Amino acid sequence: MSDIFKISSIIIAKNEENKISRCIESQLPCIDEIIVLIDQDTTDSTASLVKEYPEVKSYVSKWRGFAGMKEFAVSLAHNDWIFWIDADEEITPGLAEELLLLKITAPRDMAYSVPRKAYFLGKWMKHSGWYPSRVTRLFNKNSAYFNMKNVHEHLVVNGSTGELKGDLNHYTDDNIKHYFNKFNSYTSLAADELALKNKKFMLSDIILRPLILFIKMYIIKGGFLDGIRGFILAVYSSFYVFTKYSKLWEIQSSKKNKPGDLK
Repeated sequence: MSDIFKISSIIIAKNEENKISRCIESQLPCIDEIIVLIDQDTTDSTASLVKEYPEVKSYVSKWRGFAGMKEFAVSLAHNDWIFWIDADEEITPGLAEELLLLKITAPRDMAYSVPRKAYFLGKWMKHSGWYPSRVTRLFNKNSAYFNMKNVHEHLVVNGSTGELKGDLNHYTDDNIKHYFNKFNSYTSLAADELALKNKKFMLSDIILRPLILFIKMYIIKGGFLDGIRGFILAVYSSFYVFTKYSKLWEIQSSKKNKPGDLK
């Protein structure tokens, strides 16, 4: 590997025994330091599986929020360059080769985005607005940080962001049960975030927003080309928006109806 610079990866994991090995093994050819930060409330065999890889440095932590966990993981890395990858993701051979090539050249940017291939119910969603769905994953930790959003956190980069061509595979939801296991938590976090931003609930939020999203995903973005999965995804995504704003309404209504607030 190059002496020019090395790359550390960070993985946040909770109950990922079915996916963590694939994620780690995809990184072995191209990543110099692999850090796995395991949520202390993990109840499956994630921790023991991680220990089977001598190349991996594993730590256990209390939950700090999505962004907080990632920032803590970055602080554990010895290298300046960080590749952020989720436990349900996989570096493809093409992306691995590209990372190796980048390491023997001088990077011209402070961060790099990659196209992400998302798999829903076992199939790559080529349409529906899900591909290439670029995400910034490789970055210099001295020039970037995670925003503190409750859900769907992202990197804030101080400098230019280049583009890599190799895909990052994302095995998002293998089955419908898994989708809805996350659904309640994620919609609650999203609603809390809207409330913190003082977003005022409007009836159109639960009537028009879900409908517009369905039309966008299924018709405009070609979700119908993804078959039955495209239709299911568009419906579920619309319901996600409906539920998020319904919970925002609930939060704001409960505040208005507190006995101490009555006049």
